[in-house]
Amino acid sequence: MDSMLLYSIDLFGTAVFAISGVLLAGRLKMDPFGVAVLGSVTAIGGGTIRDMALGATPVFWITDTNYLWTILITCLLTMLIVRRPKRLAWWILPVCDAIGLAVFVGIGVEKTMAYQDSALVAVIMGVITGCGGGIIRDVLAREVPMVLRSEVYATACIIGGVFHTTALAMGHDSDTAFLAGVFSTLLIRLGAIRWHLSLPTFALNR
Repeated sequence: MDSMLLYSIDLFGTAVFAISGVLLAGRLKMDPFGVAVLGSVTAIGGGTIRDMALGATPVFWITDTNYLWTILITCLLTMLIVRRPKRLAWWILPVCDAIGLAVFVGIGVEKTMAYQDSALVAVIMGVITGCGGGIIRDVLAREVPMVLRSEVYATACIIGGVFHTTALAMGHDSDTAFLAGVFSTLLIRLGAIRWHLSLPTFALNR
């Protein structure tokens, strides 16, 4: 896959994740610093955990500050735009989030496989890359993280990571494996959004 295209999609996903953090901060009536914190941890939290776990230091946003500028500009623009009465269609942000999620998982798996050979670890790191920032965001906002609820989110990441690593194990080149993982994650997540799919919940009877 063209490296410049992948990089652009990665920055796009970073911006979309930052928007979700800003919107949650807005619902909680945070000050601009709180908005920036939630936007930042949502956008780069998962990738930061991944790089620290792999020993890939300095982490990616330190060596490439375009990620930080993308987050800051996104936070500022979102704070200005959401104050206006005009609203976007409900599906736009979830669909953009799904695209960013799929790419983040693919990048996480790809980077992990470059550091070690375990497919299981690669899948876990792919999930952390895609979901880690959202978990930190929700914890800071004192909410139950979305990935721990019934929504098909982390499940899509796991399946995408499995497709990715399986394709590599079958001898496919990295580009083909990456696309297999990204598209499987994306299709499952879009299907969950379209048909409101969710996992069964676990509850104890009292």
